[in-house]
Amino acid sequence: MLMPLARASGDGVPPLVQSDMFQDEIELELAANPPSKAHKEPIDVMSYDRYIVAMSGGKDSIACLLHLLECGVPKDRIEVHHHCVDGEPTGEDGLMDWPVTTDYCRKVAEAFGLRFSLSWRHGGIERELMRNNQPTAPVSIPYLVDGKRMDVGGQGKPNTRLKFPQQSSNLSVRWCSSVAKISLMDAWISNDPQFLEGRTLVITGERAEESSSRAHYHEFEPHRKDNRNGARVRRLVDHWRPVHKWTEHQVWGIIKRWRVVPHVGYSLGFGRLSCRVCVFASKDQWATVKFIAPSQFKRVSTLEAFTGLTIHRAKSVEEQASCGRVYPASVDPELIAVANSHVYTLEVFTDNWVLPAGAFGEASGPT
Repeated sequence: MLMPLARASGDGVPPLVQSDMFQDEIELELAANPPSKAHKEPIDVMSYDRYIVAMSGGKDSIACLLHLLECGVPKDRIEVHHHCVDGEPTGEDGLMDWPVTTDYCRKVAEAFGLRFSLSWRHGGIERELMRNNQPTAPVSIPYLVDGKRMDVGGQGKPNTRLKFPQQSSNLSVRWCSSVAKISLMDAWISNDPQFLEGRTLVITGERAEESSSRAHYHEFEPHRKDNRNGARVRRLVDHWRPVHKWTEHQVWGIIKRWRVVPHVGYSLGFGRLSCRVCVFASKDQWATVKFIAPSQFKRVSTLEAFTGLTIHRAKSVEEQASCGRVYPASVDPELIAVANSHVYTLEVFTDNWVLPAGAFGEASGPT
Protein backbone atom coordinates (compact mmCIF):
# COMPACT_ATOMS: atom_id res chain seq x y z
CA MET A 1 0.00 0.00 0.00
CA LEU A 2 1.41 3.43 -0.94
CA MET A 3 1.74 5.99 1.82
CA PRO A 4 -0.57 9.00 1.27
CA LEU A 5 0.88 12.47 1.61
CA ALA A 6 -0.97 15.72 2.33
CA ARG A 7 -1.98 17.57 -0.83
CA ALA A 8 0.05 20.71 -1.48
CA SER A 9 -3.15 22.80 -1.71
CA GLY A 10 -3.61 23.03 2.05
CA ASP A 11 -4.57 21.27 5.26
CA GLY A 12 -7.71 19.22 5.45
CA VAL A 13 -7.68 18.18 1.81
CA PRO A 14 -8.08 14.40 1.53
CA PRO A 15 -5.47 12.39 -0.37
CA LEU A 16 -6.02 11.99 -4.08
CA VAL A 17 -8.05 8.91 -4.93
CA GLN A 18 -7.02 7.20 -8.16
CA SER A 19 -7.74 3.95 -9.89
CA ASP A 20 -4.78 1.61 -9.66
CA MET A 21 -4.07 1.78 -13.37
CA PHE A 22 -5.90 2.08 -16.67
CA GLN A 23 -7.04 -1.50 -17.08
CA ASP A 24 -8.91 -0.98 -20.33
CA GLU A 25 -5.85 0.66 -21.89
CA ILE A 26 -3.64 -2.17 -20.64
CA GLU A 27 -5.90 -4.84 -22.12
CA LEU A 28 -5.98 -3.07 -25.48
CA GLU A 29 -2.19 -2.79 -25.47
CA LEU A 30 -1.75 -6.46 -24.63
CA ALA A 31 -4.23 -7.47 -27.32
CA ALA A 32 -2.37 -5.41 -29.90
CA ASN A 33 1.05 -6.63 -28.78
CA PRO A 34 0.85 -10.21 -27.51
CA PRO A 35 4.04 -11.66 -26.01
CA SER A 36 6.30 -12.98 -28.75
CA LYS A 37 7.99 -16.36 -28.84
CA ALA A 38 11.72 -16.83 -29.10
CA HIS A 39 13.11 -17.76 -32.49
CA LYS A 40 13.99 -21.43 -32.68
CA GLU A 41 17.01 -20.82 -34.89
CA PRO A 42 20.09 -18.90 -33.67
CA ILE A 43 20.59 -15.41 -34.98
CA ASP A 44 22.46 -14.80 -38.23
CA VAL A 45 23.91 -11.46 -37.19
CA MET A 46 25.11 -10.46 -40.64
CA SER A 47 21.79 -11.10 -42.41
CA TYR A 48 20.11 -7.72 -41.75
CA ASP A 49 19.88 -4.59 -43.84
CA ARG A 50 19.72 -2.20 -40.90
CA TYR A 51 20.60 -2.34 -37.21
CA ILE A 52 18.95 -0.02 -34.67
CA VAL A 53 20.87 0.16 -31.38
CA ALA A 54 18.70 1.53 -28.56
CA MET A 55 21.24 3.67 -26.72
CA SER A 56 20.54 4.81 -23.17
CA GLY A 57 24.15 5.83 -22.57
CA GLY A 58 24.53 3.10 -19.97
CA LYS A 59 27.18 0.40 -19.95
CA ASP A 60 24.93 -2.35 -21.35
CA SER A 61 23.81 -0.42 -24.43
CA ILE A 62 27.41 0.66 -25.05
CA ALA A 63 28.45 -3.00 -24.80
CA CYS A 64 25.75 -3.94 -27.32
CA LEU A 65 27.11 -1.43 -29.83
CA LEU A 66 30.69 -2.58 -29.34
CA HIS A 67 29.70 -6.23 -29.69
CA LEU A 68 27.90 -5.42 -32.94
CA LEU A 69 31.09 -3.82 -34.26
CA GLU A 70 33.16 -6.80 -33.13
CA CYS A 71 30.78 -9.05 -35.06
CA GLY A 72 31.81 -7.15 -38.18
CA VAL A 73 28.53 -5.40 -38.97
CA PRO A 74 29.22 -2.58 -41.47
CA LYS A 75 28.95 0.86 -39.90
CA ASP A 76 26.76 2.18 -42.71
CA ARG A 77 24.02 -0.24 -41.62
CA ILE A 78 24.05 0.81 -37.95
CA GLU A 79 21.97 3.60 -36.44
CA VAL A 80 22.28 4.63 -32.80
CA HIS A 81 18.90 5.69 -31.44
CA HIS A 82 18.19 7.45 -28.15
CA HIS A 83 14.84 8.01 -26.44
CA CYS A 84 14.68 11.42 -24.75
CA VAL A 85 12.64 10.60 -21.65
CA ASP A 86 12.13 14.26 -20.73
CA GLY A 87 10.75 15.19 -24.14
CA GLU A 88 12.27 17.29 -26.91
CA PRO A 89 15.84 18.41 -26.07
CA THR A 90 15.64 22.17 -25.58
CA GLY A 91 18.69 22.90 -23.45
CA GLU A 92 16.49 23.15 -20.36
CA ASP A 93 16.81 20.66 -17.51
CA GLY A 94 14.19 17.92 -17.53
CA LEU A 95 12.49 16.31 -14.57
CA MET A 96 14.06 12.86 -14.66
CA ASP A 97 17.22 12.37 -16.72
CA TRP A 98 20.86 13.37 -16.60
CA PRO A 99 21.18 16.60 -18.64
CA VAL A 100 24.34 15.32 -20.36
CA THR A 101 22.96 11.96 -21.50
CA THR A 102 21.58 12.90 -24.92
CA ASP A 103 24.77 14.62 -26.03
CA TYR A 104 26.93 11.82 -24.60
CA CYS A 105 25.02 9.33 -26.75
CA ARG A 106 25.39 11.63 -29.75
CA LYS A 107 29.13 12.02 -29.23
CA VAL A 108 29.61 8.24 -28.91
CA ALA A 109 27.78 7.67 -32.19
CA GLU A 110 29.78 10.40 -33.93
CA ALA A 111 33.06 9.03 -32.59
CA PHE A 112 32.33 5.70 -34.28
CA GLY A 113 31.09 7.34 -37.48
CA LEU A 114 27.51 6.12 -37.01
CA ARG A 115 24.14 7.68 -37.73
CA PHE A 116 22.34 9.05 -34.68
CA SER A 117 18.65 9.75 -34.18
CA LEU A 118 16.23 10.70 -31.42
CA SER A 119 12.63 10.11 -30.46
CA TRP A 120 10.58 11.58 -27.65
CA ARG A 121 7.08 11.89 -26.28
CA HIS A 122 6.05 15.52 -26.18
CA GLY A 123 6.42 16.84 -22.65
CA GLY A 124 8.25 13.68 -21.58
CA ILE A 125 7.60 11.84 -18.35
CA GLU A 126 6.56 15.03 -16.54
CA ARG A 127 3.66 15.74 -18.91
CA GLU A 128 2.45 12.15 -18.60
CA LEU A 129 2.82 12.31 -14.83
CA MET A 130 0.65 15.45 -14.72
CA ARG A 131 -1.94 14.13 -17.19
CA ASN A 132 -5.39 15.07 -15.85
CA ASN A 133 -8.38 14.08 -17.98
CA GLN A 134 -6.18 14.33 -21.06
CA PRO A 135 -4.92 11.88 -23.69
CA THR A 136 -1.33 10.69 -23.61
CA ALA A 137 0.84 13.09 -25.62
CA PRO A 138 2.01 12.24 -29.16
CA VAL A 139 5.41 10.77 -30.00
CA SER A 140 7.92 12.54 -32.24
CA ILE A 141 9.84 10.14 -34.51
CA PRO A 142 12.82 10.78 -36.83
CA TYR A 143 10.80 10.40 -40.03
CA LEU A 144 10.48 13.66 -41.94
CA VAL A 145 7.35 14.73 -43.80
CA ASP A 146 7.77 17.98 -45.74
CA GLY A 147 10.93 18.59 -43.76
CA LYS A 148 9.26 18.17 -40.36
CA ARG A 149 9.43 15.32 -37.89
CA MET A 150 6.32 13.17 -37.77
CA ASP A 151 4.13 13.14 -34.67
CA VAL A 152 2.36 9.86 -33.90
CA GLY A 153 -0.66 9.47 -31.62
CA GLY A 154 -2.03 11.97 -29.15
CA GLN A 155 -5.69 11.36 -30.01
CA GLY A 156 -6.43 8.73 -27.40
CA LYS A 157 -9.24 8.98 -24.91
CA PRO A 158 -8.78 11.38 -21.98
CA ASN A 159 -7.64 9.85 -18.72
CA THR A 160 -5.84 10.82 -15.54
CA ARG A 161 -2.40 9.74 -14.32
CA LEU A 162 -1.25 12.14 -11.56
CA LYS A 163 1.26 9.78 -10.01
CA PHE A 164 4.85 8.74 -10.49
CA PRO A 165 5.76 5.36 -11.99
CA GLN A 166 5.68 2.69 -9.30
CA GLN A 167 8.42 0.32 -8.18
CA SER A 168 7.44 -2.77 -10.12
CA SER A 169 8.66 -4.98 -12.96
CA ASN A 170 5.13 -4.68 -14.39
CA LEU A 171 5.44 -2.13 -17.22
CA SER A 172 1.79 -1.11 -16.89
CA VAL A 173 2.56 0.14 -13.38
CA ARG A 174 6.17 1.19 -13.94
CA TRP A 175 4.85 3.19 -16.86
CA CYS A 176 7.98 5.29 -17.45
CA SER A 177 9.61 2.56 -19.55
CA SER A 178 6.55 1.89 -21.69
CA VAL A 179 5.50 5.53 -22.12
CA ALA A 180 8.95 7.10 -22.61
CA LYS A 181 10.93 4.31 -24.29
CA ILE A 182 9.24 1.14 -25.56
CA SER A 183 6.26 2.83 -27.20
CA LEU A 184 8.56 5.33 -28.91
CA MET A 185 10.45 2.60 -30.74
CA ASP A 186 7.11 0.98 -31.60
CA ALA A 187 5.80 4.24 -33.07
CA TRP A 188 8.91 4.74 -35.17
CA ILE A 189 8.96 1.22 -36.59
CA SER A 190 5.22 1.28 -37.30
CA ASN A 191 5.22 4.61 -39.13
CA ASP A 192 8.55 4.97 -40.94
CA PRO A 193 8.31 3.32 -44.40
CA GLN A 194 11.99 2.38 -44.37
CA PHE A 195 11.07 -0.54 -42.11
CA LEU A 196 8.83 -1.99 -44.82
CA GLU A 197 11.91 -2.77 -46.88
CA GLY A 198 14.55 -5.36 -46.07
CA ARG A 199 15.35 -6.87 -42.68
CA THR A 200 15.69 -4.85 -39.47
CA LEU A 201 17.36 -5.85 -36.20
CA VAL A 202 16.61 -3.86 -33.04
CA ILE A 203 19.27 -4.26 -30.35
CA THR A 204 18.69 -3.57 -26.64
CA GLY A 205 20.83 -4.15 -23.56
CA GLU A 206 18.75 -6.00 -20.97
CA ARG A 207 20.77 -8.57 -19.00
CA ALA A 208 19.56 -11.60 -17.05
CA GLU A 209 21.91 -10.72 -14.20
CA GLU A 210 20.00 -7.48 -13.57
CA SER A 211 16.79 -9.01 -12.23
CA SER A 212 14.66 -12.14 -12.03
CA SER A 213 12.19 -10.56 -14.45
CA ARG A 214 14.80 -9.75 -17.09
CA ALA A 215 16.27 -13.22 -16.72
CA HIS A 216 13.14 -14.52 -18.46
CA TYR A 217 13.42 -12.23 -21.48
CA HIS A 218 14.08 -13.92 -24.81
CA GLU A 219 17.52 -13.27 -26.22
CA PHE A 220 16.32 -13.36 -29.83
CA GLU A 221 12.70 -12.93 -30.90
CA PRO A 222 10.44 -11.13 -33.37
CA HIS A 223 10.08 -7.49 -32.38
CA ARG A 224 6.73 -6.31 -30.99
CA LYS A 225 6.06 -4.53 -34.28
CA ASP A 226 7.21 -7.33 -36.56
CA ASN A 227 4.62 -8.11 -39.23
CA ARG A 228 6.48 -10.42 -41.59
CA ASN A 229 3.36 -12.47 -42.31
CA GLY A 230 0.99 -9.55 -42.77
CA ALA A 231 -1.65 -9.81 -45.49
CA ARG A 232 -1.33 -6.20 -46.66
CA VAL A 233 1.67 -4.67 -44.90
CA ARG A 234 4.77 -6.74 -44.29
CA ARG A 235 7.56 -5.68 -41.99
CA LEU A 236 10.37 -7.98 -40.84
CA VAL A 237 11.82 -6.74 -37.57
CA ASP A 238 13.71 -8.90 -35.06
CA HIS A 239 14.78 -8.02 -31.52
CA TRP A 240 18.16 -9.12 -30.20
CA ARG A 241 19.55 -8.78 -26.67
CA PRO A 242 23.20 -9.70 -27.33
CA VAL A 243 24.45 -9.15 -23.76
CA HIS A 244 21.53 -10.93 -22.08
CA LYS A 245 23.74 -13.69 -20.68
CA TRP A 246 26.75 -11.49 -20.01
CA THR A 247 28.08 -10.72 -16.55
CA GLU A 248 28.92 -7.20 -15.48
CA HIS A 249 32.60 -8.21 -15.72
CA GLN A 250 32.12 -8.97 -19.41
CA VAL A 251 30.33 -5.68 -20.00
CA TRP A 252 33.10 -3.60 -18.46
CA GLY A 253 35.63 -5.79 -20.23
CA ILE A 254 34.45 -4.91 -23.73
CA ILE A 255 34.17 -1.21 -22.82
CA LYS A 256 37.76 -1.26 -21.56
CA ARG A 257 38.91 -3.12 -24.67
CA TRP A 258 37.49 -0.38 -26.88
CA ARG A 259 38.79 2.38 -24.52
CA VAL A 260 35.36 4.01 -24.31
CA VAL A 261 34.88 6.54 -21.51
CA PRO A 262 31.73 5.52 -19.57
CA HIS A 263 28.91 7.94 -18.85
CA VAL A 264 29.89 10.38 -16.11
CA GLY A 265 27.14 9.00 -13.87
CA TYR A 266 29.30 5.93 -13.25
CA SER A 267 32.26 8.13 -12.33
CA LEU A 268 30.04 9.86 -9.76
CA GLY A 269 29.40 6.51 -8.07
CA PHE A 270 26.11 5.39 -9.62
CA GLY A 271 26.08 1.65 -10.32
CA ARG A 272 23.34 1.85 -12.93
CA LEU A 273 22.76 4.46 -15.63
CA SER A 274 19.06 5.05 -16.05
CA CYS A 275 17.23 8.26 -15.25
CA ARG A 276 19.14 10.25 -12.66
CA VAL A 277 16.01 10.28 -10.49
CA CYS A 278 15.03 6.69 -11.23
CA VAL A 279 12.02 5.58 -9.20
CA PHE A 280 14.07 2.59 -8.02
CA ALA A 281 16.76 4.81 -6.51
CA SER A 282 18.18 3.79 -3.14
CA LYS A 283 18.41 6.16 -0.20
CA ASP A 284 22.08 6.81 -1.02
CA GLN A 285 21.18 7.62 -4.61
CA TRP A 286 18.49 10.06 -3.47
CA ALA A 287 20.97 11.69 -1.10
CA THR A 288 23.46 11.99 -3.95
CA VAL A 289 20.91 13.44 -6.38
CA LYS A 290 19.91 16.01 -3.76
CA PHE A 291 23.58 16.96 -3.40
CA ILE A 292 24.59 17.17 -7.07
CA ALA A 293 21.26 18.34 -8.53
CA PRO A 294 19.27 20.13 -5.79
CA SER A 295 16.88 21.87 -8.20
CA GLN A 296 15.97 18.62 -9.96
CA PHE A 297 15.52 16.88 -6.63
CA LYS A 298 13.25 19.67 -5.39
CA ARG A 299 11.04 19.41 -8.49
CA VAL A 300 10.58 15.69 -7.87
CA SER A 301 9.94 16.19 -4.17
CA THR A 302 7.34 18.89 -4.86
CA LEU A 303 5.52 16.81 -7.47
CA GLU A 304 5.56 13.76 -5.20
CA ALA A 305 3.88 15.79 -2.46
CA PHE A 306 1.34 17.17 -4.95
CA THR A 307 0.28 13.72 -6.16
CA GLY A 308 -0.37 12.48 -2.64
CA LEU A 309 1.51 9.24 -3.29
CA THR A 310 5.12 8.44 -2.49
CA ILE A 311 7.39 6.82 -5.05
CA HIS A 312 8.77 4.49 -2.38
CA ARG A 313 6.31 2.23 -0.59
CA ALA A 314 6.79 3.92 2.75
CA LYS A 315 9.02 7.01 2.52
CA SER A 316 9.04 10.25 0.56
CA VAL A 317 12.12 11.12 -1.48
CA GLU A 318 12.99 13.73 1.17
CA GLU A 319 12.86 11.07 3.88
CA GLN A 320 14.94 8.66 1.82
CA ALA A 321 17.58 11.28 1.07
CA SER A 322 17.77 12.27 4.73
CA CYS A 323 18.75 8.75 5.78
CA GLY A 324 21.11 8.13 2.85
CA ARG A 325 24.76 9.04 2.33
CA VAL A 326 26.21 10.89 -0.64
CA TYR A 327 28.49 8.74 -2.80
CA PRO A 328 32.11 9.75 -2.03
CA ALA A 329 32.87 10.07 -5.76
CA SER A 330 30.09 12.62 -6.16
CA VAL A 331 31.94 15.41 -4.40
CA ASP A 332 34.11 16.15 -7.47
CA PRO A 333 32.92 19.55 -8.76
CA GLU A 334 34.31 18.97 -12.27
CA LEU A 335 32.38 15.72 -12.68
CA ILE A 336 29.23 17.35 -11.32
CA ALA A 337 29.62 20.14 -13.87
CA VAL A 338 29.89 17.61 -16.72
CA ALA A 339 26.83 15.70 -15.48
CA ASN A 340 24.77 18.89 -15.21
CA SER A 341 25.71 20.19 -18.65
CA HIS A 342 23.72 19.63 -21.84
CA VAL A 343 26.98 19.41 -23.79
CA TYR A 344 29.34 16.47 -23.26
CA THR A 345 32.86 17.94 -23.05
CA LEU A 346 35.00 14.93 -22.12
CA GLU A 347 36.70 12.54 -24.52
CA VAL A 348 34.90 9.47 -25.88
CA PHE A 349 38.08 7.37 -25.96
CA THR A 350 40.97 7.25 -23.50
CA ASP A 351 44.29 5.41 -23.30
CA ASN A 352 44.16 5.69 -19.50
CA TRP A 353 40.96 3.73 -18.98
CA VAL A 354 40.01 3.09 -15.36
CA LEU A 355 37.03 1.30 -13.88
CA PRO A 356 34.56 3.98 -12.72
CA ALA A 357 33.64 4.35 -9.06
CA GLY A 358 30.11 3.03 -9.61
CA ALA A 359 31.15 -0.25 -11.24
CA PHE A 360 29.90 -3.32 -9.36
CA GLY A 361 28.14 -1.06 -6.88
CA GLU A 362 24.50 -0.88 -5.92
CA ALA A 363 22.35 -0.93 -9.03
CA SER A 364 18.79 -0.34 -7.89
CA GLY A 365 16.49 -1.10 -10.80
CA PRO A 366 13.58 -3.21 -12.02
CA THR A 367 13.01 -6.35 -9.99
